[in-house]
Amino acid sequence: MSVVENDLLPPPVGGVLWSMAGDIRMLLTLPPALTMQVARPAVGAGVDDHSVFRTDPWGRGVRSLVSLQLWVYGGAGAAEEGRRLRQLHKTIQGTDAHGRAYHALMPAHYAWVHATGFPVFRHAQRYLGRPFTEAQERQLYAEWLQVGRILGIHDRDMPQTIEEFWPYYHKVLADELEQNVVVRELLSTDPTLPVPDRGPRWLRLLLRLSWPWLRPRFARCRRFVSIGLMPPDARRALGLEWTDAQERRLRRLGWVVRAVVPALPERLRFLPIARRARQAARRH
Repeated sequence: MSVVENDLLPPPVGGVLWSMAGDIRMLLTLPPALTMQVARPAVGAGVDDHSVFRTDPWGRGVRSLVSLQLWVYGGAGAAEEGRRLRQLHKTIQGTDAHGRAYHALMPAHYAWVHATGFPVFRHAQRYLGRPFTEAQERQLYAEWLQVGRILGIHDRDMPQTIEEFWPYYHKVLADELEQNVVVRELLSTDPTLPVPDRGPRWLRLLLRLSWPWLRPRFARCRRFVSIGLMPPDARRALGLEWTDAQERRLRRLGWVVRAVVPALPERLRFLPIARRARQAARRH
C-alpha cells in the first residue's frame, strides 16, 4: 500500500479515538471545540456569513456529528468524507470583522478548526473519563494528525509533535482569538433556538410542548459545558469567567458521567456509526 493510501486511512481500530470518538460523552466536547474554532476571526466570519447554524442548528449539528464519526469509523468512506468537506468549503470566502479577506480552505484557518479537537479532548477527559497517560496523549495526537490528513490538511500546516503543538496553540490564543458575534451567540443564555426537529414523532411532539420550559435551561447548560470543558488557557484568552463554584459543579457532573456511562450497554453508550463499526470489527 502506498504512502498516499496510508495517509487516507482512518485511525486504527482499538486506538484512542476508536474508543472515545463514538462514546456519547464526546457530545459534551463539541460545544467548547466549536466555540474555540469560531473565536478565530476568519472562522467566525465564515460561520456568520455562510453557516445555517441559526436557521437549522439541529440539522447542522447532526451533519457535523455524522461527519466526525466517519473520519474515525468510516473505513474507506473516511477519505470520501474528507473530499466532500473540502469541496463544500471551496466557496466559503469573504471578509472578516477586521476587514481581512478569508477563505475557508486557507491552511491556517482550516488547520485551526481541526486542531481545537486535541486540547478539548485532552482537557475534557480529566472530567468525563480517566486522564490520559503520557503515552495515550501522544497516541491521541498522532491519531488526530491522521484525521487531519483525511481532511486534506498537509503535514506542513500542522505541528507534527506535541512539543511543537503547544507553542503553536498558545500563539493562536494570544494573537488571534476573540469574543466575536458568533462566540457570543453560542454562549448566550437567551437564544432563539427553534424546537428540535429530529427523532421519532413522539419525541418531537414532547419537545414541542415542553420547549418553552426547556429552551432557557438547555441554553444555560450549553454555556456551562462550553466554558467548563474549554481548556483554561483558551477560556482566559476569551475573557470568560469561571468560578470555583462552577468548577465544583463541573466536577460533580463529571463524577456522575464517569459512574453512569461506562455501565450502559453498547447500544446506548455509542453513537450509531461507531456502534456498527465496533460490531463489524469484532466480527472480523
